[in-house]
Amino acid sequence: MANEAKGFYKLSWLQRIGFGSGDLAQNLIFQVVCMYLLFFYTDIYGLDPVDVSVMFTVGNIANVIWDPIVGALIDKKNPKLGKYRAYLVYVGIPLSGFAILCFYDGFAPSLLYAYVTYIAMTLLYTFINVPYGALNSSLTRDTNEITILTSVRMFMANCGGLAVGSGLPLVIALFATTSGSELPKDPKAWFTTMTIYALVGMALLFFCFSQCKERVVMDAKDSENVKISDLWMEFLSNRPLRIIAFFFITAFAMMSVGNAAGAYFINSNMHGTASELSIFMGLGSIPSFIFMPLVPSIKKAVGKKNMFYIFLTTAIVGMAMLYVIAKMDEPSMTWVYIAQFIKSTGVIVATGYMWALVPEVISYGEYTSGKRIAGIVNALTGIFFKAGMTLGGVVAPAVLAYVAYDKNVIDQTPLAEEGILWLVCVIPAVLLALAMFIISRYELTDEKIDEINKAIEERNK
Repeated sequence: MANEAKGFYKLSWLQRIGFGSGDLAQNLIFQVVCMYLLFFYTDIYGLDPVDVSVMFTVGNIANVIWDPIVGALIDKKNPKLGKYRAYLVYVGIPLSGFAILCFYDGFAPSLLYAYVTYIAMTLLYTFINVPYGALNSSLTRDTNEITILTSVRMFMANCGGLAVGSGLPLVIALFATTSGSELPKDPKAWFTTMTIYALVGMALLFFCFSQCKERVVMDAKDSENVKISDLWMEFLSNRPLRIIAFFFITAFAMMSVGNAAGAYFINSNMHGTASELSIFMGLGSIPSFIFMPLVPSIKKAVGKKNMFYIFLTTAIVGMAMLYVIAKMDEPSMTWVYIAQFIKSTGVIVATGYMWALVPEVISYGEYTSGKRIAGIVNALTGIFFKAGMTLGGVVAPAVLAYVAYDKNVIDQTPLAEEGILWLVCVIPAVLLALAMFIISRYELTDEKIDEINKAIEERNK
């Protein structure tokens, strides 16, 4: 109880699951966009891949401007429903609405409609994602508790990833009026499916709101002085923050490129069915159910950095296997599934645990500057997350355009198939190698963070 009085709170399992449901909700909505919106725009809505590439870039540039505004706003304001959790309710409804509209083809192939709905959706997503990220650091200072919270969060996030990657093709096929072995291109089926996913996501955001209690936040009198310029000052003065920011760029670029290319890989390179695409994409999430609950034990056994090294290397091995298997004369889908499982195991643990580092750099910033600007720090990570998504959003359609991918044919040219393989295997592997170098520079150990948090609480007494 003494430790709890100093901010080192222990949470119930209902509170942990409640917090994790927020990421489950966001994945049900935003992972559909990440995994399938490019495919929807090119093969169903009728846009040119280059136009989509430009639109994704414009949207993410807009978010680079928008993120610091959101971060400063949520740190400055103190809504009655909660400093951070209130936005899960306020923004959850319009976010769900615009996500649904992104998959409406009534104005196809209007580029203007696509721009308005896509950019509005991404701006609203920021207004959910930034305060949700800050919510983690407001629940407790306890390092072990944050590790458990992050494990639960990423376990549930990958439940959402599984529901999207594996479940969405099956749900689309259920509602499709046309039959066939490939992923259906029935616009009404896509719209209906997105409506279901978005409404379930909105309900989960409300549940997350109901279970989270903010107890480690900046005093209201201090929050009045928060400015947008604090974001850049924090970035310049907080070296651990800079390191994880660049880690976020490479990690999310890797995921953006790989996820966007999954449907093309199974459809064109493997000539797979909708059910095979469902299995392949589902294997992008299934390892989380095995390994995310083990993260606290793995980290304790091998240490924080070694855990990153082990799983980043595992992901690269899986990508190399995928490339070799796909180049065979008669590639086996069984071996493709095995390689995808190995790759996903590494990606899930490494990119899942990186979120546990965000509360650490928030505490480090509070220790050095006296301000616990969780919103601004999460806005910064959001900027770099969007930078990674921008890179992925540009690379995937640009490569497809360069290799002359033709949506109207099943059998692509050898150059087009090679380009898809680079998106699935080669480019993500290079980015992961870079991520491994970046994380090697991170110096905040668990012991150091515990010392920092204790010093802050003593200073605040």
